[in-house]
Amino acid sequence: MKNSLILLLLLNLARLSSGQQLASDKTIGQIEVVATFNGPMPTGVTVANSGRIFVNFPRWGDNVEYTVAEVKNRQTLPYPDATINRYAETDNPSDKLVSVQSVVVDPTGNRVWILDTGTIQMGPVKPGGAKLIAVDLNSNQVVKKIIFPADVALHMSYLNDLRFDLTRGPVGMAFITDSTSAGSNGIIVVDLASGESWRRLNDHSSTKPDPEFVPVVEGKIMQLKLPGKALMKFAVGSDGIAISPDGKTLYYCPLTSRHLYSVSVDALADRSRSDADVAATVKDLGEKAGASDGLESDTAGRVYLSDYEHNSIHRRNPDGQIETLMHDPRALWPDTLSLAADGYLYFTANQIERQPPFNNGQDLRQKPYVLFRLKVDGKRIQAK
Repeated sequence: MKNSLILLLLLNLARLSSGQQLASDKTIGQIEVVATFNGPMPTGVTVANSGRIFVNFPRWGDNVEYTVAEVKNRQTLPYPDATINRYAETDNPSDKLVSVQSVVVDPTGNRVWILDTGTIQMGPVKPGGAKLIAVDLNSNQVVKKIIFPADVALHMSYLNDLRFDLTRGPVGMAFITDSTSAGSNGIIVVDLASGESWRRLNDHSSTKPDPEFVPVVEGKIMQLKLPGKALMKFAVGSDGIAISPDGKTLYYCPLTSRHLYSVSVDALADRSRSDADVAATVKDLGEKAGASDGLESDTAGRVYLSDYEHNSIHRRNPDGQIETLMHDPRALWPDTLSLAADGYLYFTANQIERQPPFNNGQDLRQKPYVLFRLKVDGKRIQAK
């Protein structure tokens, strides 16, 4: 028996030395490179019906010349112009783009909305800096500016992502996640006609980081690790957001959680409803295969879920079943998702887990950052 085991071991070693292929992790889906970025890291992406592509670069510490750009021929140009992107501490924050986290083309396909956090490096919100700006895609001019008051964009708020229901009120409503790691989390509701805004689910458990969650990215526990300081838990609140095609259900998730939640849009939008009434409509839809940054939805009521723990994108069907659309080692931290009219799901991959705060002060990011796309069978939700 001993001689047989030795012989088997020798045979296996011979196979290995002969170059036999070993089993390895396999990719799922075919992603295409749309653009690469050798400057600051991008977060958001959105695609107009015409195919125009817009991205943004938040001011998190990189050298950011312009915080919003249009991608043309794989190059970036400041959008809507260089002047509004050129922010200095001496400027009035309400007049310039301070630091943009998300750009979203609304269901009309004719406007791109710019969500300005009003913060530098996720610090305090500058008075007048937190705002929502609409740019007409035909004229490339700002046609709407909504500045959030201090009781909506709080002192340490971080306005993260947004979705729209244009059937509500005279011209529609927007819904925004507040993902701050240093204050109150929640959902912000905006009446686009009046410019009025209000907070919902403020510090509700569904908008807060999951206290039991431990993210694992690239095989390592992800936590705040700075020179000379004790390890700290990575904890970020409500981040990804999507809306159902009938405008009745809003989906969202904390960044540090594997759970997906939903809430009634009717309840969010009705200012006469109490906070308890709104909270009563919240549903925990369970775990979603991994922790997500960006969410998206399609006309079939399916929710697309980025998965930064597994370099993947999943899709949740209306019956709750989850399928994996993409898994690729190049998709390092898939961030924002944008379903375009051309049938592609666009997403940024920006290596957030390799930033200095998570690696003892070392910047392990490897440029370029990438804008990918993945062909899917879903259709973008558009205005009726």
